[in-house]
Amino acid sequence: MTIDRPLTNFILNWPRSAKRAVAIAMDILLCAITVALAYRLRLEVWEFPAGLQWMSYSLAVAISVPIFIRFGLYRAIFRYVGWDALMAIAKACAIYGACYATVITFIGFPGVPRSIGFLQPILLFVAVSTSRALVRYWLGGHRMLPGGDETRRNVVIYGAGAAGRQLAAGLGNSREMHVVGFIDDDTRIHDSLLLGKPIYSAESMHWIIHTFGVTDVLLAIPSTSRKRRNEIIEGLRGHAVSVRTLPALAELADGRVTMNDLRPLDIEDLLGRDPVPPDMFLMRQCVTGKTIMVTGAGGSIGSEICRQLLEYEPTRLLIFEQSEYNLYAVNQSLTAQAALRELETDIVPLLGSVGDPHRMDTVLRRWCPDTIYHAAAYKHVPLVQANPDEAVRNNIFGTKNIAELAVRHAVRNFVLISTDKAVRPPNVMGATKRIAEMVLQAMAAEQENTRFAMVRFGNVLGSSGSVVPLFRKQIAAGGPVTVTHPEITRYFMTIPEAAQLVIQAGAMSVGGEVFVLDMGQPVRIVDLARRMIDLSGLLVQDERQPDGDIAIRFVGLRPAEKLYEELLIGDNPEPTGHMRIMKARDNFLPLDQLNQHLAAIQRTYDSADDEALLEAIAQLVPEVRPAFAQHADLATH
Repeated sequence: MTIDRPLTNFILNWPRSAKRAVAIAMDILLCAITVALAYRLRLEVWEFPAGLQWMSYSLAVAISVPIFIRFGLYRAIFRYVGWDALMAIAKACAIYGACYATVITFIGFPGVPRSIGFLQPILLFVAVSTSRALVRYWLGGHRMLPGGDETRRNVVIYGAGAAGRQLAAGLGNSREMHVVGFIDDDTRIHDSLLLGKPIYSAESMHWIIHTFGVTDVLLAIPSTSRKRRNEIIEGLRGHAVSVRTLPALAELADGRVTMNDLRPLDIEDLLGRDPVPPDMFLMRQCVTGKTIMVTGAGGSIGSEICRQLLEYEPTRLLIFEQSEYNLYAVNQSLTAQAALRELETDIVPLLGSVGDPHRMDTVLRRWCPDTIYHAAAYKHVPLVQANPDEAVRNNIFGTKNIAELAVRHAVRNFVLISTDKAVRPPNVMGATKRIAEMVLQAMAAEQENTRFAMVRFGNVLGSSGSVVPLFRKQIAAGGPVTVTHPEITRYFMTIPEAAQLVIQAGAMSVGGEVFVLDMGQPVRIVDLARRMIDLSGLLVQDERQPDGDIAIRFVGLRPAEKLYEELLIGDNPEPTGHMRIMKARDNFLPLDQLNQHLAAIQRTYDSADDEALLEAIAQLVPEVRPAFAQHADLATH
C-alpha cells in the first residue's frame, strides 16, 4: 500500500478545529450508513427511508455526537490512537446504544423495526473503531503488511516484562521503528504473544536478526545485572545491530517514543560492576549538616563528588575551581539539582588556584570547612610529561599548600583524590601524585587535628581524559579507532561509583591511610574499542572482516605510558569495613626528610631547569627516571 505523503502532511497541518469538524462530519456519515445497513440486515432489502423512519436517522446523529464529544472522541490525536482510545469509543457507544435502544426499541415508531435499536449501535461501534484505525494507519504511516514500509527500522525488544511491554506500546506510534518481536530469558513465556508480537528465546537471536533484518536490539531489562547484560552483548558480537536501552520513564508514559528517545547503550553500562548500595552512615558522617569544600569541583570526578555530597544535605558546599567556565557549569548544575530536590544547602562558587596561598588562606579563614575533598590536579599523562614544572606547582605544592592551611585552620578531614598512576610511576604525572600522597602521609604522622586520607583508583569511564569519549568521536567520524598498543590494559570504574567510594573512604579515615578502591578486573583497551564499535551497530574491520565498517589502528604507546596499571605499591592490602575499599601499606619519609627533598624540587622549579627538576623528583620517586629521555623528545618538538 502506498501512502500519499504530501496529502498526509497537508492534512496534519490543518488547524485543530478543522480536524474536529471533519471527524464529526465523518461520524455523522457513519451514523447514517450504519442505520441504513441495520435496515438492510433486518429487512434483507435496501429501502429508502420514508415517514417516521427518518427519526431513526436523525436520532442516531442527535444522540451520538453529544455523547462522543462528552467522551473526548474528538480530542484524541487520531494518528496516536491506541487501546485507551478504543476503550473510550466502546464506552461512548455503549451509552449511545442504551439511549438509542430505549427510544427505538422500547418506545418505538411506526414503520421502524425495533431490532434496529440493537443492531445499529453495534454497527456504529465497529464503523467508528475501524475509521479511527484506518486514519491512524494513514496519518501515522504504519505498515499493515510486512515489508510495507522500507524506511522503518526493524527492532527486537529484549525483555517481555512490564518495561518491554510499555516500550512496545510507545513504539506502536513510531514511524521510525517496527517491533518484530520480543526476546526473554523466561522459558515459560516462549512461543506466546505479547501485544500481538511473538516472544522468542535468547537462542533464537541469530535467526531473528537475519530473518527479519533486525537493525536494533532494545534492552528493556532495567533490573538485570551487568553480568547478564555483558552476556547478551557477547551474544550479539558479529551482528551489525545497534544496542539501545530504555528512554526515561516519563517519555514511555507519554506513549510516543522515537529513535532519539532511545539512548545508545553506553560502555559504562557494561564495564561498571553491579553497584553496591552505599553505606548511609558513612555517606552522611562527614557531610550532613557540615561545611564541605571540593577543589577541582568542575572536573569529572570533582563535579560528581559535589553531586553526591549535595544529596546528603551539607549545610554549605564550597565549590572551588580555577576554570571560570567549569565553575559556572558545575554551579548551574548543582543549583538546579538543589532546586529540584528542594535542598537547603548553600552552594558557594569560589574561583582560584590551590597553588595560591593567599587565596586559599582567605577562603579557609572565611568559610571554615569541616572536610576538604582535594580533586584539583593535572592528570593528562602526555601533557603533564611535556610540562613538568606546572605539574609540580599544581600537584605537589598546590596539595602541600592547601594541606598546611587545612591544619592551620583546623579542618577536621582532608581527602586527597589520587590515582593508580602514583604506583611505581614511570611518568611525571604519576610521580607528582605519589609525592602529594607522601606529603599527606608525613603530615598525618606529625599531627592529629586534621585527618588526612588518600583514595587511589584507576580510570573513570566518561571522564575528560578517558578513552571512551575519544572512541565515541572516532566511531562517529567513521574511524579509525586509535589504540596505543594491542596489550595495553586499564582498570575502569564509573564516575558515580568512584565518587561514592571516595566519600565513604574519607569517612573511615583515622589519619594517614592510603585507601585503594576495588576496580574489578583490568580491561584490554582494544577489547573496549571492539565493544564500542559493536554497540554502535557497526562491524570491526580486520583480517576476518575486511569489509567491516570501522578499523582499529595501533599508534604506539604515548610518552611515559605504562602497559599495565597497578593499584598497590606493597603487597597484602588490609581490608576495611567496606567490601570495595582496601588500605595499602606504603612507605613514606618523615616530614623533616621529605621537606629537604621538597626544598630541592622548589629550587629547581624556581630555576626553570626541567632536567634538574626531573632529577629532583626522581630522588623521591626513582621509577620516573626512564621518562627523562621521553620528556627531552617532547621538548624538542
